[in-house]
Amino acid sequence: MTLTDDKPAVQITSLNKWYGTFHVLKEVNLTIPSGSRVVICGPSGSGKSTLIRCLNGLEAYQQGTVTLGTVRLGDNARETALARRQTGMVFQSFNLFPHLTVLSNCTLALRRVLRMPRKEAESLARHFLEKVRIPEQADKYPAQLSGGQQQRVAIARALCMNPRLMLFDEPTSALDPEMVKEVLDVMTGLAHDGMTMICVTHEMGFAREVADQIVFMDQGSVVEQASPLTFFTTPSHPRAQSFLNTLLH
Repeated sequence: MTLTDDKPAVQITSLNKWYGTFHVLKEVNLTIPSGSRVVICGPSGSGKSTLIRCLNGLEAYQQGTVTLGTVRLGDNARETALARRQTGMVFQSFNLFPHLTVLSNCTLALRRVLRMPRKEAESLARHFLEKVRIPEQADKYPAQLSGGQQQRVAIARALCMNPRLMLFDEPTSALDPEMVKEVLDVMTGLAHDGMTMICVTHEMGFAREVADQIVFMDQGSVVEQASPLTFFTTPSHPRAQSFLNTLLH
């Protein structure tokens, strides 16, 4: 995957997906420029997580196209695999290997997939553990960490693969309220570093501060797409207005 200023980081065209007879994604069209920070929000069951999982091949779709940089997913197996490798994903659950230390969790893909020597992999992993502000946890096991710390390990692990695009699927929804801020602070730092980010979240304060584009989904469709200022002050779609009234009040 090659991301350049003259090509979108992500181009989604007429995307449709069904689970059996349930039409979960309906004619989704999105253009996400390189370096942008997009927050996808909407009520539960609106297709947000399914959409983001389609971007890295975790979900198959039946119609439409997804292009990451210069690669259209599915056209070429080798290029598709490379594009997926350059797409980082952080889930609601931390998905850390409980029998491995934090450092080993972060170096596993570097050593197994990229065939990186141990010392080089560990040096890189420690760099990103420093970036997410938990370098002192490198030799601990996931069970010894708080939920917020585990999620920051998951972010560091994704960053180790040098992704061109970071996807976040409600990364704070499994956290206690006091742990949410530490994860959002790390994500805010990534945004300020210029990382292309797509984040499914209900954290509207984060969306206001970090996003340059808000995408609102309802019943499988994108019903509103706007800047944070426009979305939070004068949303045009009645469903978006109702959602914000409920969430903010």
